[in-house]
Amino acid sequence: MESNSLIEIPQVVLRSTGCRMPVFGMGTAASPRVPSEQTKAAIIEAIKIGYRHFDTASFYLTEEPLGEAIAEALSLGLIQSRDDLFITTKLWCPDAHPHLVLPSLHKSLKALHLDYVDLYLIHWPVSSTPGIYEFPIKEQHFLPMDFKGVWEAMENCQKLGLAKSIGVSNFSCKKLSDILAIAEIPPAVNQVEINPLWRQKKLIEFCKENGIILTAYAPLGANGTAWGSNRVLTNEVLKEIAISKGKSLPQICLRWGYEQGICVLVKSFNKERMKQNIDIFNWTLSDEEHEKINEIPQSRGSPGEKFISNNGPIKTLEELWDGEI
Repeated sequence: MESNSLIEIPQVVLRSTGCRMPVFGMGTAASPRVPSEQTKAAIIEAIKIGYRHFDTASFYLTEEPLGEAIAEALSLGLIQSRDDLFITTKLWCPDAHPHLVLPSLHKSLKALHLDYVDLYLIHWPVSSTPGIYEFPIKEQHFLPMDFKGVWEAMENCQKLGLAKSIGVSNFSCKKLSDILAIAEIPPAVNQVEINPLWRQKKLIEFCKENGIILTAYAPLGANGTAWGSNRVLTNEVLKEIAISKGKSLPQICLRWGYEQGICVLVKSFNKERMKQNIDIFNWTLSDEEHEKINEIPQSRGSPGEKFISNNGPIKTLEELWDGEI
C-alpha cells in the first residue's frame, strides 16, 4: 500500500470519563535513550503516517521532544488542533506522594507545552524518596505508597481539567481492586505488559468486568531495550503464522492484541516499520491461529525485579504482582 495515512484507527470509549482513545498508539520509551531530535523527528513522521495516540512519561525524558513535535505538527498543518491527538504521560515513583502528584503533572505539562494530557497514569505501584530521580532506585529509597492519598490527588488532576482521564500502570487485579474500593473516579486504563508470550488472561477478564481499558506495552517484547528481549520476535509459532498469513511477525502480535479487545502501544522510530505496524485493521486472525497462539508457553518478559527491595514495602515479585506471575 502507498500510504497508511488513510487508515482510520478505531477508538475505544473510556467508560469512567466518556473520552475516546485510539486503540493503537506509539510508545516513546527508548532504552538506552536516544537524542531528543531523533525522538521528535520520529513522532512527526508518525503523525504524517496517521498515528494520533502517543505515550510518554516523565521517566522517559521524552515529554519535551513530544511537545516540540506536536507544536511543529500544528504549524505544518499535519493536525488541525491539539485535540486531534491523545497524549498519555505518567507519574514517576519519587513523585508518587499525595502532595507531589499535582506539581509533577504541572512539570510534565510544561515540558509538553500543553494545557492538559488526555491520560495520566501512576507508572508503578511503588513510591520512592521524594526528589531523588534515579534508576535503578536504590533499595533504601523505596517507600510504601499511600494509595488512597495518591489516588485522591490523581482524581484532583482530573477535576481540575489537567488530565482528561486517569489510570494506572503495572497494577495487578488485587491492586486494581484496592483502588476501586476507595476511588471516587475509577481508573480508566491499566497499562501493562501484554503480548502472545504473556497474555494476561486473568487481568483482561478482570478489567473487562470492571470497565477498565487495558493497554499493552511491549507487544513485541521490547526487543532492543535494556530490559526487553527478542523472545517474541523469534518465536517459531508466531513466525509460522506470519509466513502463512503473508504478514510480518510484529503485525501478527499487534493484530492479536487488538483482537483481545485491548489497546496496543508499539515503539519504532523506523519509518517503514511504523507504516507496517499500523497496517493491522483490514484483516483478521483465524480461530486456528488464535488456538496456536494460546498454546505458546507463558512468562513475563518484564518481571519488574528493579521495583522490589529487601528494605522496601515490596520484597518479592510475588508481592509486586500478587501472584500473577
